[in-house]
Amino acid sequence: MEGMRRLLLFLLAAATIVGVAAFAGVAQPQAAHGDVTTPTNNVTVNGHGTVTVVPDEATVSAGVRTDAASAAAAVAQNAQVANAVVDALKNAGGTDLQTQQVSLYPQTDEQGKVTGYVAQNTISAKAKIPDAGGLVDAAVGAGANTVDGPTLSVSDQDALYRAALKKAVEDARARGQAIADAGGFALGQVTAVNEQSAATPPIMYDRAAALSAKAAPTPIEPGKQDVTADVTVSFAIR
Repeated sequence: MEGMRRLLLFLLAAATIVGVAAFAGVAQPQAAHGDVTTPTNNVTVNGHGTVTVVPDEATVSAGVRTDAASAAAAVAQNAQVANAVVDALKNAGGTDLQTQQVSLYPQTDEQGKVTGYVAQNTISAKAKIPDAGGLVDAAVGAGANTVDGPTLSVSDQDALYRAALKKAVEDARARGQAIADAGGFALGQVTAVNEQSAATPPIMYDRAAALSAKAAPTPIEPGKQDVTADVTVSFAIR
């Protein structure tokens, strides 16, 4: 009787082990078949576009520096001249006038004693290229004793950048087609585009040359400027 009971317990345990193993096999089929990876059928390339234009706007910064024995006197004298410079810039056709900086600081001797005060005021103005030299002359004639710029730019920057973007995508497609030809496959539709922002560097004019011209009008030559765009484009492989 005892032997029969042990046999039944053994058979029951064996059946349980087999059932668990079978369940594990059904619940985890990947253990038998392995991982399946879906291939990525894309080719990704970079594209660059450039639009070369002639700048049509210039921004000039005119500054006034005054020295006086007291802070109040330095500020008062500076304000008088700075107002005259503002009026001169407006009369010369300047637009978008903006105060760039106002400052007041003491001057000291070798022992650290205050000997006077310096006040400064800087105003910027924008004009078309043909009128930019007139801004410099007008500001200096009204009392400005520092001039920075001009910074040359193009007025329709957004439209030019969009044109550069279009060229960048066309360049990316040409590069992708070259890869497709070499690889023996066909280039499909665009699957992804990533725009890489790029700032157009301003063109700075030599202010030393501008300040040296007194009798003749200050010349401003626009030169050329590049508006660029860069993209990363993915194409489907067919």
